[in-house]
Amino acid sequence: MKHPSNRAFYAYWDEKRDGERAPDRRAIEPAAVRELLGDIFVLSYDPKLGYPFRVAGTRVCALLDRDLKGKNFSDLFAAASRTEINDVLGGVSEELLAAVAGVTATARDGSLAHFELLLLPFSNRTHTPISLTGLLAPMQHNGQPLGDFTLTSWRYMNHPPQRFAPRVLKKLAIARGFMVYEGLR
Repeated sequence: MKHPSNRAFYAYWDEKRDGERAPDRRAIEPAAVRELLGDIFVLSYDPKLGYPFRVAGTRVCALLDRDLKGKNFSDLFAAASRTEINDVLGGVSEELLAAVAGVTATARDGSLAHFELLLLPFSNRTHTPISLTGLLAPMQHNGQPLGDFTLTSWRYMNHPPQRFAPRVLKKLAIARGFMVYEGLR
């Protein structure tokens, strides 16, 4: 990650997940990332609508010169990048992988603006919609409203090492050498 806002938000998210694959949505406190809220958004997953915005920060809405609540995140992207961004969103929400991407957008005057996009999953809970959060950090932008985002690069970030429960660790410490499991054929 290149942008300091993305590094700060990722560090906070990583702290809240506490070694798990992703934190619970309720663990994220907006007051703790107050200075980043303008660039943060939350997406949900709907099989018919794709990934609509649940919440979008004021700076994200200002970049696009409109309110984004309920709008599909993928619709911000040019047609050539929609399939790819949907694949990335699917990996983040279903596999609980964090992703970072380079994004280019076209301003009204035809100039290009460059952004770093961070996508972070929330843990999936029964009877609640799948959701994820992200931060869109400007690397270079002249302040004009934008359209036609293009995904220029992206990568998933590694899973944390899996933690074993104390009971499993105790069993592993006791078990040495050859083990026989009863009931198997």
